[in-house]
Amino acid sequence: MRMYHRCCLQLFLPESGYKRCLYYCNRAKRQAVAQSPLSLRFFSSDGLISQSMVKQNSMKVVGQTYDCDEYTNVTPKILSKVGCNLHNRPHHPLWLIKERIKTHFYSAYTGRHGNPLFSVFDNLNPIVTVEQNFDSLLIPKDHPSRNKGDNYYLNQNTMLRAHTSAHQTELIRSGLDAFLAVGDVYRRDEIDACHYPVFHQMEGVRLFSNHELFARVTNGEELSLFEKTGRRSPQKQEAHTLEAVKLLEFNLKQTLTRLVRHLFGAELEIRWVECYFPFTHPSFEMEVLFQGRWLEVLGCGVMEQEIVQSAGAKDKVGWAFGLGLERLAMVLYDIPDIRIFWSEDERFLKQFHLPSIEHPVTFQVLSKFPPLLNDISFWLPTKGYTDNDFFDLVRSIGGDLVEKVDLVDKFTHPKTKRMSHCYRITYRHMERTLTQDEVRIVHQAIEQAAEQQLGVKGRY
Repeated sequence: MRMYHRCCLQLFLPESGYKRCLYYCNRAKRQAVAQSPLSLRFFSSDGLISQSMVKQNSMKVVGQTYDCDEYTNVTPKILSKVGCNLHNRPHHPLWLIKERIKTHFYSAYTGRHGNPLFSVFDNLNPIVTVEQNFDSLLIPKDHPSRNKGDNYYLNQNTMLRAHTSAHQTELIRSGLDAFLAVGDVYRRDEIDACHYPVFHQMEGVRLFSNHELFARVTNGEELSLFEKTGRRSPQKQEAHTLEAVKLLEFNLKQTLTRLVRHLFGAELEIRWVECYFPFTHPSFEMEVLFQGRWLEVLGCGVMEQEIVQSAGAKDKVGWAFGLGLERLAMVLYDIPDIRIFWSEDERFLKQFHLPSIEHPVTFQVLSKFPPLLNDISFWLPTKGYTDNDFFDLVRSIGGDLVEKVDLVDKFTHPKTKRMSHCYRITYRHMERTLTQDEVRIVHQAIEQAAEQQLGVKGRY
């Protein structure tokens, strides 16, 4: 597990932020490890240390106690990240991206008295209810995005948010018409240079009344946001007039085009791709042509009217977008590996101490140490196994030493029909050369834990 050292934290955080991050990281780790009866060991950048899977009756996270049940699958490694808030750490690349976006919205969108139109929330609690994360966004009960294999549950009713959209309803209900919500989000996922179980998102929402949307339209007072006998089509929702949707779509795309051209440059080429999200319709993804490649940078759309109405804004319509800060930072600053954002290496952090947030910078790669590849193969249990279960176990034991995990072979026994998987684990330390002896200790711990916790049968 990568924990920030005290001396390094104090260099880059204000006193209050430093103390808060250190307090939450260390407390989450201590509590999770101390309360768990099932302990593993894994190798971190500081050596082989004790690590536990959370298997207890209750856990305490950010000062709150939560009961555990059959849904509980959060690990101490993940809990140790809660409260670190890289996006609020001055001069961190994620902070730079957040500040650049925030500054753009503050200056480009103001009220009649010159005050910023958008409010910004960057310290919302990442522990949310299942209702906030899914139900409030109209995500069906049987939707695959709810699976335990894709999320971190504290229990069947509570989880670490999988997206900042979980806060949409509460912020609209508080009376806000325009806001940005920024924070850490948590998802169980594959292991490679672009995926990490903790990353950071920004959610943007803007609502319009009838007058606000049609104010600049000739004879706009004759137009309406809603129609009573409408039908849902690929272009609009049943409650909306086509005129309202087209204006919303235009305003949304114009707002986001201005944002990404502010970040990437005025000549940036952009294209829009129609897509599906349960909480918006119509929905779009934005792709940008950057260094000869089309890259998806965000998703957006017209908010489902049921969400807006349930939050108490029944006479308004709105749009929403979501983007990943790591995704933008990796492209803008040419950062090749998502693990680097959690590095405590001053050679990395000092590169982003800039004269201003708009100052251009390209990440200078630290010496890339050689990888070590080790394979692991096993027979799968008859039911209940998912790849993400194995990936999460590897992350818990190997920590940030694991650069990538690839499924390299599948085999089904011709007689018994049992299935076997073979994974190739790439180990690479970001600050020094690893030895095979060091990696063997980690790899054997993964083998043992896979049999004990996942019910697989090793073929090693």
